Amino acid sequence: PLGDARGKLLMVVLGSLWAGVATMLCAAMPTLGPLTLTRFLAGAGAAAVIPLAIAWIGDVIPYERRQPILARFLSGQILGIVFGQVAGGLLGELIGWRAGMLLLGAAHIGAGGLLFLELRRAPNLSPGTGRAHWGEAFASALELLRRPWVRVVLISAFIEGMAMFGAFAYVGAELHQRFDISLGVIGGMLASFGAGALLYVLLAGTLVARLGQTGLAAWGAVMLASGYVILAAAPWLWLAVPAIALLGLGLYMLHNTLQTNGTQMAPDARGLAISLFAFFLFTGQSVGVALAAPVMDRFGARPIFLLAAATLVAVAFWFRRQLVARQQAGH
Repeated sequence: PLGDARGKLLMVVLGSLWAGVATMLCAAMPTLGPLTLTRFLAGAGAAAVIPLAIAWIGDVIPYERRQPILARFLSGQILGIVFGQVAGGLLGELIGWRAGMLLLGAAHIGAGGLLFLELRRAPNLSPGTGRAHWGEAFASALELLRRPWVRVVLISAFIEGMAMFGAFAYVGAELHQRFDISLGVIGGMLASFGAGALLYVLLAGTLVARLGQTGLAAWGAVMLASGYVILAAAPWLWLAVPAIALLGLGLYMLHNTLQTNGTQMAPDARGLAISLFAFFLFTGQSVGVALAAPVMDRFGARPIFLLAAATLVAVAFWFRRQLVARQQAGH
């Protein structure tokens, strides 16, 4: 509602600035409780950035051209993932997590400031209606949830987030425990996730043309499952690098397909629809990490990886079947 009222890109600016300030506050927190609260606040700001940017792309790019454009948009996220994984491990060892939080907060503020300057030069990039209609937005959200296709996309996004990130959150911890390697080395290895994702960005146009959305969802799930099975069974550390790269490639094949459908599942309320998509995805991530935590403590990450592999294949092929039925029905 705020994006529609004040302008989507303006809310991206404010979300980034909010996230930057809250992240820098994290560095001053003395105990885990206040740190958790400030991280929550930082997430509330950061969560505005990607969904509203995607909704803005959906407003200005025709549907038939949107998936390759979204893939290029993803390259920014992926480069952030690559840099963050490498820098996070190195900074944690060299200067500590508090200084790392300060640098991350400064990066948020810098990005928000640059986009603000762009909006000052071209204010028509972020039009708004002037007023946020919260009651109408809530009623519209309920109406959207009554649509069968919207429920299919949102349920798929929730389960994807739960399985993918519920397992991926423990890849570094598992490698550290199993192979006794440093955080810096783990950070470098996790960066191969971004390399796999960037490969998808480079090949997106060709893959979309050859496989279509149904093929991308199916093959993406197969690659995700293969990556997690390799991580669960790998007797040698070097196998983790191609396995993590497979996760990056497979996730963006599947997620970009879900994301593209998210932009079109309710064209009459695109901003709200993308907000719901992001809400279900982020909630799924949080639920997945929380559910996997006691398993990790007791049994390690291997059963988490295997369960994630099976779950991702199941949800992707369920979504694929629903998508085929929708296409055959002429939607």
